[in-house]
Amino acid sequence: MQTIKSSRFTAEIDEHGAQLTHLYSNNDHFDYIWNNPLWEKHAPILFPAIGRSNDDAYLVDGKKYEMPQHGFAGDHDFEVVSHQDDQVELLLRSDGSTKKYYPFDFEFTVTFKLNDSGLQVAFKVDNKSNGDLSYSLGFHPAFNVPINGEGSFDDYRLDLAPASQSLDTYEIVKKPNPYRSGKVTKLVNYKNGIVDLDHNMFEKGLVIIKNTGIKSVKLYSDDTEHTVSIDVSDFDHVTLWTKEGANAPFLCIEPFNGLPDVYGDLVELSQKEGNHHLSVGDSKTYQCLINLH
Repeated sequence: MQTIKSSRFTAEIDEHGAQLTHLYSNNDHFDYIWNNPLWEKHAPILFPAIGRSNDDAYLVDGKKYEMPQHGFAGDHDFEVVSHQDDQVELLLRSDGSTKKYYPFDFEFTVTFKLNDSGLQVAFKVDNKSNGDLSYSLGFHPAFNVPINGEGSFDDYRLDLAPASQSLDTYEIVKKPNPYRSGKVTKLVNYKNGIVDLDHNMFEKGLVIIKNTGIKSVKLYSDDTEHTVSIDVSDFDHVTLWTKEGANAPFLCIEPFNGLPDVYGDLVELSQKEGNHHLSVGDSKTYQCLINLH
């Protein structure tokens, strides 16, 4: 376990999956991140796939490869490249175990850096293969709601800024696992940039919002002075989720570059909707800033 600190916050990151497991307020002595066996994860990193692929597989030039839900990065140990008091850099390199699922050479670096405003998370993908690298990337942090036990889940709201008249989401169907139906619907409980949270909006599962200009997502309530704000500028979608049917006191706010499949046939990796692409030798860095109060 890797621990980093600033004067206001302390974070713990598990090398297994490069997963953020705790994000503490040093002054008020509470954890922003979910830790409970009702859902045993905390803030998994999704790479190189997001959600379900049909038959948990996909094609590369017609050859079938298995792909676990949300990819394989969360099941691998990352190498600690550097560790300072306020920062840690973790690396996953392709090897025989990754090529069983994903027959490409790559390096995937995740850097966590704390400051007095919160946590900066950077994801860098390097294409070390001899062709196009097609991938998805997502961050899946679960925040305790209520924050610091103040208020209840239904007292909280999300401010999606800048505001728009309406926002599109992808209809989710379960077959029995969650896939996209291919249809687009409107985001429920949304008006003038604000989402009023309740558990009913998650009855069908995750809510994937098309990011057509959203820069930040702020979780807040009149019952507490504490807030969580996430900069999602580098991501194409913002996904919201909590465990269905459990009235669970947490909310995942997930920046996504990539999408689960539309239910149906296997698809070629190069044609996966929502995937990003890197040419030979190129790299790309994505930033996710979590500002805390």
